[in-house]
Amino acid sequence: MEKLDFKKAYKNYYSAKQIPELHSFGEVNCLTITGKGEPGGKEFQAANEVLFPMAYGVKKICKLKGMDFGVPALEGFWWTDNNTSAQDTPRSDWNWKLMIRMPDYATSEMYQTALAEVLIKKKNPLARNVLFEKIDEGKAAQILHIGAYTDEQPTIDALYQFIESNGMSLNGLHHEIYLSDPRKTKPADLKTIIRQGVK
Repeated sequence: MEKLDFKKAYKNYYSAKQIPELHSFGEVNCLTITGKGEPGGKEFQAANEVLFPMAYGVKKICKLKGMDFGVPALEGFWWTDNNTSAQDTPRSDWNWKLMIRMPDYATSEMYQTALAEVLIKKKNPLARNVLFEKIDEGKAAQILHIGAYTDEQPTIDALYQFIESNGMSLNGLHHEIYLSDPRKTKPADLKTIIRQGVK
């Protein structure tokens, strides 16, 4: 059985350059959980601790059907209330939607089965907050940030300048894909794709 490698199968989705570029990725299946609080904080960690078991639950079901895949990188959509600047908003007031992409052959029925198993095995009612969604950002600009998450602002500024200079405007939420595992990678070496829908 060949295992689906998302990074190889969807190179454009999971790679970016350190200069801004435009892309369109179409509709993707994903598991999501929404919350509020600082990155890496208590709420954020609790969401991670239920989102990944759900992803591995879907993986198990797919594997039994002869369609295995490697669970891909964590992603996050970020926003603030009333569209205030993130820089002017306390990190504790940031809103987020964490996401793990699922293969095209994943279904809502698989999600329901995985949810039932996670509720039994993990006894974590937060699993009910994980949703199976189809997301399409449309056209998006993106850039690769290398370094600590707290040092992203110059990279974000470069991306926004690219959007403005090309006569486009923001459309949708600030989107990040965490290519590195912060538990195993030095902050200076972290790789994060920063993506923003445009119109």
